[in-house]
Amino acid sequence: MLYSEERGDGTPLLLIHGFGVDHRILASLSSMIDDLGGWRQIFIDLPGHGKSPAEDVNSSQDVVDAVESWIRGHLGGESFAVLGNSFGGMVARCVAHDMREQVLGLATLAGVFVNDHDQRLLPRTTVLHEDPELIASLGAMAEDYTQMAVVQNAEHAAAFEKYVLPGLKSSDREALKRISAHYSLDQEPEDAHPEPFARPSLFITGRQDQVVGYTDAWNRIEHYPRGTYTVLDAAGHNVHLEQSTVTEALVREWLRRVRED
Repeated sequence: MLYSEERGDGTPLLLIHGFGVDHRILASLSSMIDDLGGWRQIFIDLPGHGKSPAEDVNSSQDVVDAVESWIRGHLGGESFAVLGNSFGGMVARCVAHDMREQVLGLATLAGVFVNDHDQRLLPRTTVLHEDPELIASLGAMAEDYTQMAVVQNAEHAAAFEKYVLPGLKSSDREALKRISAHYSLDQEPEDAHPEPFARPSLFITGRQDQVVGYTDAWNRIEHYPRGTYTVLDAAGHNVHLEQSTVTEALVREWLRRVRED
């Protein structure tokens, strides 16, 4: 059974975090969504992450299956929108295609589009602004923070500590190793379901994201005729934290399109 937290009332919006963190990495969006009104935010912890036990999950496909089973049990036939971050973006794409009749819209933030790490088109690792004094003050957190930070500053470090670090500390490392060993899906959702996904969509990527890049998402653009694609400069894999103002504006606009549709 997946752990979940809910906030607000209205149309369900399922938020799915990335690999090795937990639902808190997307909590920075909550206040903005609250202000819109009419959305029931549902945050889940994926198997082996946060407060969700891994149980017999051993692959990415097992994770997708567990999430879709949870949705059927929790939402039944109710329509919903789905937003996923990183690995959660891959899960969200699967959900959007496998449960197409229920899904009102799809958004990904630095979403995984190519499962095989060696096949991803990635920019070189870049740090646009270094702050040695800040890094020295972070103590044990410094190594984790600097792996992802494109612009090193106190505001971004505080966001990392609040939204990312708790999930890093709580994940089941043995479960993550098992899933990593079988990271690729049986089939990419766009290939398994070739008919274009015609609901309002949003794909936000970071120009300096050395983990998933931005090109692989763009290569699927014809599959999403209602998709907004954005590459944000001065942003890496934690694009929604490093470029929070623009990300919130884009998510807000996506939710407006979903509502109007």
